[in-house]
Amino acid sequence: MTKEETLEAIEKARLAHIEQMRKINMMLRGREVKNPTSVAKTECQFGQWLYGDTKEFLKNILGIQFYEELDNAHEKWHTEYAKIYELVVPKKKGGFFSKLLSSEEVDEMALDKAKAYNNDLEPNTENLLRMLEKSKRRINAMSESKFA
Repeated sequence: MTKEETLEAIEKARLAHIEQMRKINMMLRGREVKNPTSVAKTECQFGQWLYGDTKEFLKNILGIQFYEELDNAHEKWHTEYAKIYELVVPKKKGGFFSKLLSSEEVDEMALDKAKAYNNDLEPNTENLLRMLEKSKRRINAMSESKFA
């Protein structure tokens, strides 16, 4: 990856994470989200970037210690998000009659609890976004020769 491609990939990862938060906020307002963010840290757009084909490249460019901090922050984010997901994303029911008879509305108590969990998620989000900005500054300070 070139320096420009790396910076672009970080910005896309940052924007993907902001989109994930937008989806969560929609769910917390009781709105249906067609494609909720995955609970698995490796399956969201951010995780696909962080753990995908460029993983070793990112470790080399960002430094192993910083990469591990980013990984830990991302994992913590998903741990907090999973609590919200379990409360607000309707479980898929089996057959036709169970779908017909079930209500997919989230109850108010569950929604209130999810909002409380979101208060824990927001600082994690800010931390991840700060780390991505820090990544961009690190890369901007590097020579083009460090990139393929």
